[in-house]
This record gives sequence, structure tokens and C-alpha cells, in this order.
Amino acid sequence: MESESGAIQFQGLSGVEADKILKEDGFNELPSQKKRNSFSILLKVLSEPMLILLVGSAVIYLFMGEIKDSLTLLFSVFVVISIAFYQERKTEKTLEALRDLSSPRALVIRDGEQKRIAGREVVKNDIIIIREGDRVPADAVVLDCENLSVDESLLTGESIPVKKSEWDGKMQNKRPGGEDLPFIYSGSMVINGRGVAKVIFTGLNTEIGKIGKSLESIKSEDTLLHKETTKIVRGVAIIGGILCLLVVLSYFLIKGNLIQGFLAGLTLSMAILPEEFPVVLLIFLTLGALRISKRKVLTRHSAAIETLGATTVLCTDKTGTLTENRMELNSLYSEESFYELNNSEIVLPEKFMNLLEYGVLASRKDPFDPIEKELKRVSLLHFKNSRKIGENFSLMKEYPLSKNLLAMSQVWQPKEKKDLILASMGAPEAILDLCHFDAGKENEILSKVKEMSQKGLRVLGVAKGIFSEINLPENQHDFDFEFMGLLGFIDPVRTTVPLAVKEAYEAGMRIIMITGDYSGTAQFVAKKIGLKNSEEFLTGEDLGKMSHLELREKIKTVNIFARVFPEQKLLIVNALKDNDEIVAMTGDGVNDSPALKSAHIGIAMGERGTDVAREASSLVLLNDDFSSIVVAVRLGRKIYDNLKRAMGYILAVHVPIAGMSILPLLFDMPIVLLPAHIAFLELIIDPACSIVFESIKEDKDIMKRPPRNLRYPMFNSKTILISLIQGLGVLIATFILFILLLNMAKAN
Repeated sequence: MESESGAIQFQGLSGVEADKILKEDGFNELPSQKKRNSFSILLKVLSEPMLILLVGSAVIYLFMGEIKDSLTLLFSVFVVISIAFYQERKTEKTLEALRDLSSPRALVIRDGEQKRIAGREVVKNDIIIIREGDRVPADAVVLDCENLSVDESLLTGESIPVKKSEWDGKMQNKRPGGEDLPFIYSGSMVINGRGVAKVIFTGLNTEIGKIGKSLESIKSEDTLLHKETTKIVRGVAIIGGILCLLVVLSYFLIKGNLIQGFLAGLTLSMAILPEEFPVVLLIFLTLGALRISKRKVLTRHSAAIETLGATTVLCTDKTGTLTENRMELNSLYSEESFYELNNSEIVLPEKFMNLLEYGVLASRKDPFDPIEKELKRVSLLHFKNSRKIGENFSLMKEYPLSKNLLAMSQVWQPKEKKDLILASMGAPEAILDLCHFDAGKENEILSKVKEMSQKGLRVLGVAKGIFSEINLPENQHDFDFEFMGLLGFIDPVRTTVPLAVKEAYEAGMRIIMITGDYSGTAQFVAKKIGLKNSEEFLTGEDLGKMSHLELREKIKTVNIFARVFPEQKLLIVNALKDNDEIVAMTGDGVNDSPALKSAHIGIAMGERGTDVAREASSLVLLNDDFSSIVVAVRLGRKIYDNLKRAMGYILAVHVPIAGMSILPLLFDMPIVLLPAHIAFLELIIDPACSIVFESIKEDKDIMKRPPRNLRYPMFNSKTILISLIQGLGVLIATFILFILLLNMAKAN
């Protein structure tokens, strides 16, 4: 089989060999979070003390022959389980839809023929063919390529594509992100050129797979509210259990009826136990998830909504999160002057129009590379009908990028002219080399390149030339080029980010940028979005020299971490957690996944995000809009405030319920409440009434106050005292009314 470049013969694996390797190594799949089935959800819900008591009461009623009462209690259990099941399945289905979007197919050579197969069926030693727009299906070594560049931002966090070279047969596999390496990695995107590669790792052994596998050792954090309510419910359950035994024994010794004693004891236990807490918590967070979903935020774990409102530190990736992960032409330099591009300008000055024109002529007619696409977009916007670039031109020859010269040149033949038009674009140093400048002129232009780079721009040089001979030379150096100028591209900041950052600061949250990009670019973006202390930064190399204690101290003031490796993001998150911060982490790449799972709140990107990142997260931004996080924080705080009001109401209601369960027994009066009545009150009436609190409007200062103190519980002494006083008042009024009605009934 001839390769894409027509230079080397490839036979590839046979079908039998591929099947054998597939059986030995398994499918080329990323580690996936085990789905929660109906049985696991049922066990999780039934572990709540409240439901255990309900089931116990239902069983006793069943033995007593009270079928209706037993079915009533079991129906209550069914309602709670149904709500939990619906929420879990809805989230899983949404993630399945997102997962289907990221399943690449692969073009392989099998038995000497090209075959298109599912990415999961690619095996080790397969020969794969990659072209522009393809997503690499597995880790591989490049055997043959032509002008091949790959976007590895999902693994490195860097938006700029890296150039690939052919393998020399000796170099060992290296980490992603380096220029001129012969290795390509699963999940990366081919931006330019084409190539043939040999698969060396699949599935768990790929760079993506290694990161995904590390997620298994990271335990997810329970939310503060869940910990608090669980502690309260379990504590009260123990007290209720002791009181239940005392009531059973007392009832048996006084009245000699053990079954009725069990019912009376269970009734008191259920009346004391705040069994509505899990139900109301579930309802509030489910409704909260619904409200947040309308803002394009999918809630994978509804309990995380409450913690989001208490977040003190928000760690965010730069590429694709703060920025748009695309190249935008921002600045032009020609004839010793700069021009800041403004899309509102209809016509550019002539010298800059010429610069742009030759930049387009150095690009392909139907580009896939983001920079070439941006040049075409800008030219169409500014030239419109004033100038037709390349009209009546035919392409004679293309000189691709090479190891020795990082510049691409194209030779055009105008129909009505004999002379050929040359256009070249590439690294500034390469373009200066083609123009044969002396050292003084070269240093002058390189100083302009440095000036543009300090603004976070990726800089390319452009040159033009004329060639009149028939035979074209083999090397670009044989042409005479004239320097046209510099083009500065930037990954633009999302327009909504600066305001979102400002709101986050007003809400008492700290923002930390963690990126694989260079420090200069990170600082430029930090200034654009209003990040505090943007002058100070640490690099991945700095982190590698620090102990955990040193990092914990440094991280108290540093807000920018640049050139960071995936495993170091996890170190940063853990250092913040050890400093008693509540950490939310945003990200879209596989490199973000361990940190997403380790953080209290992991927030993944739904559009650009990987499957592994989404599974490791608690929230998924379906529109990748950073401002949605601030909206979620606002809603999280509102939900917590209203939940606190509802819990106070429930605590107050329990006083008259418990009182009316025990007082008739103490005064030898008729029993008022049975387990079925209490179940109806606490699973239907109380939660239904508490929904009123859910719709209360947020406080005006909700985003002007600091996050909730970690050591400040929802049920402090003041809240409990107010609820008990309110409940006691209701109990006294209810018991007095009960006595009056009882006397009236006796009188009649």
C-alpha cells in the first residue's frame, strides 16, 4: 500500500492479527465511570434511617393485617425512590448523548487496504492514516508525514498546534506538547497536513488513558450540607431508637400489648427523626438543578449545587474556558508602524491591506488551519468587493513547512502576466532568513516580534516576491523575498469573562488560572479579565522544585500557574484543600480530569470537553460559558438560603408532631398519630409546604457577601432555639385544642 505522500509502502496488520491483538489487549476505550443501575440507586436511598423506619412500620402493619396502612407507607418509600431514580437517569442519558459526540473513527491499513473502522477497534501495531480534521484514535509514532501539525490542547492546555516529524527509529516516547516530535496522541486533532503512523498504545495505556485511570484512586468529596444533615439525622436516629425501646417496654409493662407498643415506639421515633431533611434536600436540589439547567449548566451530582455557593477558590483553565480556543487576527505591523485591527473598520490602510493579501496568498484556498481560516475571514470582511485576492491566479507549487525552515510558500501564476507571484508566511525568524536581512535590520524586526509576543500574541511573518523563470527551484531560499510585515494572532478572551470575574471577586471568591501555556500569554489574559496579582506567577518547573508545604504557603498569594503539567494541577487543588479552601475547578481537557474529581466541585465543558473530564465533574457547562459558573454560584447561594429557611420550618414542625405523639401516652389519652399519619405529614405535607421557601427571591446582597464559613453550620444554636420556640408555641395551641375537642366529644 502506498502512503499518502507516495514515498513508502505499508502493508499493515492482517485481519487475523488485528483480531488476535484485540482479544489480548481489549478495545481501544477510555476508562469509563461505572453506570449506576436501578438496584444501586435503590440501596443508596434505602440506607437513609427515615426509610428504614418506614419499611419497618410497613412490615408491622402487614403482620397486623392492616394492608391499607402498610401499602400507604410503602407508597411513600416508592415516591422517594422514584424522585432519586428519575434525576440520576436523566443525567446519565444527557451524558450518553455528549459521549456519542466524541467517539472518533479511524482510517487504518489492514491486509494492504485502507479501511474505515470504529476507533475502539484500533489495536497496537495498526497502521493509521491521518489527515486534516481527523481526531487521532490512539497513541502512535509517525512513520511518514507531510506538513503535519496537531492540536494537543486537550492534553497540554496549549491552543497552538505543534508540528510533527518522522520517527528516526530511536527516539523514546515523550510527553505531549513538544515541537518536531514524531509522536501523536489519542484525542488530539490534526490541524494541518497528513501522515501515516504506527499505533504504539491503545486504551488505558495511552496518555489519555493514564490520566483517566488515575481518577479511580481519587475519592469524590461529600458536600458540607450532606455531611451535616447526615450527621444530624443519624444522631437523632440513635436517640429515637433509644426512646423507641423505652416506649415499647413501658407500653408492654403498663398495657401488656407488645405490638401496639412497637407501633407507639416507632411512631415516636418517626416523629422525632427529621426524616423530611433528605426528602426536602432532594427536592430543593432537584429543583435547583432544573433552574440551573435552564442556564445551560448540567448538574451531574445535585448535592454539589449547595457547595458551589460556598466556594472560596475557583481554579480555571485558560484555553477554551477563559478564552475562546481560536485564533483571532489582532495586530498588524508593516513599514515600521503597528495597526490594531478593529472589525468595525471597513477599509484598512493600503500597506496593511497588502500585508493581509499576501498572508492569504500564502494560505490554502480551502484552509483547515485556524490561522489560515482567520486570515480568510478577515480578508472577506475588510476587502469585500474592493479587491479580489488571487483572482485569476492558479497555484503552481507549494513549499511546505520543514524542520529546517518554519515557513510555507506558495507560487501563483496570474493568467495575464508572465511573472510568478510568491507569497510566504511562517515563523518570523524563518521569514527574515528568506529575506536575507543583515543583523541590524533583523534585530530591529525581532524587537517588534518580542513586543507583540509580550501582549500574548502569536506572531507570524509575511514576505512576497516575483519570479520570472520557467523552472522553479527546489528550495525556498533560491527566491528573492521582500519583507511585508508581521501578523499577530490572539486567542480572544470570552466577552462575558471580565464581568464574571468581577462578580466572583465581589462574592468573595478567589480566581486562580492554571494553564499549560506560557507565562507571558497567561499574564496578558489575566490582565484582560481583571485577575488580581497578575504580575506574580509560578511555572510547572517551579512547582517541581517545591515541597507540599512550600506550595501551600505560596498558593496563598499566587493566582497564575503557567506551563503546568496535568499531574501538577492535582497538586495545586490538593494544596488549596489542605489550606481549608472550598475549591471549584473548571476544565475541558483530559489533563484537567484528576483535578476536576479531586476538587469539591468539578466543572467540565460540554462542547469542547472530553468524556473523561465530564465523568470526573459535578457540573457540566453545556455552552462552555464561564459566566454560567457565576450564575450557578448565585443560584447555589439562593438555594442554600432558602433551604435553611425550610429546614428551620421543618425543625419547628417536629415539636408539635413529637409532642402529639408522646403527650397522649403520658396522660393516658387516645393515640392521635400513627406511623401512617406521620409518614403522610413528613413525606407529603411538610415537603409540599417547604416548596414555598424554594421560590423565595434571593437576597439583594447575595453576591456581595463572602462565602459561607466552613465552620458555621446550618443548624446553629440561634436557628435551633428560634425553631424550638416556634414549635413549642404550636404544640401548646394544638394540645389545648385537642383537650377541648376531646372534652366536647365526651360531653356529647
